[in-house]
Amino acid sequence: MRYPKAILLTLIFVLSTTWTTMGQDYKSIQQAFSESYTHEYAGEYTKAVESLKKIYDEDSYEINLRLGWLMYLSGLFTESTTYYQKALTLKPLSIEVRLGYAFPASALGNWIHVINLYEEILEIDPENSLTNYRLGSIYYGKTDYSAAIKYFEKVANHYPFDYDNLIMYAWTNFQLGNFREAKVLFNIALMVKPDDKSALEGLKLIK
Repeated sequence: MRYPKAILLTLIFVLSTTWTTMGQDYKSIQQAFSESYTHEYAGEYTKAVESLKKIYDEDSYEINLRLGWLMYLSGLFTESTTYYQKALTLKPLSIEVRLGYAFPASALGNWIHVINLYEEILEIDPENSLTNYRLGSIYYGKTDYSAAIKYFEKVANHYPFDYDNLIMYAWTNFQLGNFREAKVLFNIALMVKPDDKSALEGLKLIK
């Protein structure tokens, strides 16, 4: 699309002014983030929150995302979900915000919402290993082993030698009566972590 010269000059002026303003704001924003990290590492979560609230902008994805995390660390789970929801509204395709959002949601016992968040991630990125592992773990905890095994299998396809997934995949197979598969997986887990109690217990039960 071609714009008249006058409109182009106006657009250039507006953009250059905006970028200059943003450049100036970035310094104070970066300083606030730096202070929040210092306070977080010191376990001073309230001070970390205060650092960001001084420059709070409800239209900033980054600030809302960071406040969601800090509120979670502070034990303010409901407030945390509020900031994560704002960040999600600003970036609807964000995977990182959904991963973070799941922490306060699970702390509040809202497992339906947690599962929905993870399923949304898999709609965006079906092979996301962390999300597949977490969903598998949730369904294992609900004793829905038929659902759990599908997620652990996906992770195993990409990370065959990952202990955490190996041991869960092994126990899920065991719970489903797939003892041959479970035995193989328990033995591979022992290659990753020799003398692992969980793997040894599984092999003992199979015998």
